[in-house]
Amino acid sequence: MRRARPRASLRAMSKMPQLGLIATCDCGAVTLHASGRAISMFQCACLNCQKVSGGGHSSVVLLPAEAVRVTGATKSVVRPADSGAKFTRHFCPECGTTLFAQSSRAPAFRIVPAGLFAGQNEWFAPNQLIFARSHQDWDRLAENLPRHQAYRPEASS
Repeated sequence: MRRARPRASLRAMSKMPQLGLIATCDCGAVTLHASGRAISMFQCACLNCQKVSGGGHSSVVLLPAEAVRVTGATKSVVRPADSGAKFTRHFCPECGTTLFAQSSRAPAFRIVPAGLFAGQNEWFAPNQLIFARSHQDWDRLAENLPRHQAYRPEASS
């Protein structure tokens, strides 16, 4: 049974940006089109995101799957996530730029790095940090950013 979305979530979603952006990987072989309203914008400090970003966290935007279209050949890597889900990261096979990711925990969504839209991402305003349990002290984030030790708890209906 599907839970009803809490009203607060609907209000928050209406404040999310409507995207109509095109980005390319570092070498230009793959293009990502993002067109639709962002579901969430957050930072993740899980150890995998630290490894992939080369920093203390990754900054990502969550979009509906149908809002993300990729042209060009990609490669993917699947790994188990802490939740028990399968986490798949899609990237350019030539230059290695991460284009998007997806989780079997939430197959209707795509996780897109905000940095992929470099030079056109002034709209990005993270609303939470997930996996704060592995956040590094040297990685400075806004003090007022809500922090969740792992995944954000699901809101009850």
